Amino acid sequence: MSLDAIPVQVLPLPAAPGEPGLTGNARPLLRELLDMVQRLLDTGESSSIDLTALPLTPADLDWLHARLGQGEIAITLQANGESTLDETACPGVWWVTHHNEQGAVTAQFLEVALVPELVKADPQDVAMGREHLESLVSDL
Repeated sequence: MSLDAIPVQVLPLPAAPGEPGLTGNARPLLRELLDMVQRLLDTGESSSIDLTALPLTPADLDWLHARLGQGEIAITLQANGESTLDETACPGVWWVTHHNEQGAVTAQFLEVALVPELVKADPQDVAMGREHLESLVSDL
């Protein structure tokens, strides 16, 4: 029997009571974020949740995005596609989205950090910056 002969039926995901399209999988993430923020405050330890690895529907992501709100800082990086790092209304909680060169979302994370790891300067880059500054100063 070939695989084409096997009947396949796609069933919709069960909705959370009263909210169409929600699976209920986004709600526990808020409590997990609360624990992660407390750990950041207690120990300075950053952490993240890979949203693309979880069984979340677009409605779940919209619900979570709406609950977390928008903060004051938005960062856009251009490197093999666009990455956006948006602070939520909860300082220290960042919504990070990576796109490929065609613009499709390749990954989404919630990162709990004072500053997202992706925007921290690499020490080697800082050393190159110092060399550039030295050449500017020597030209004065």
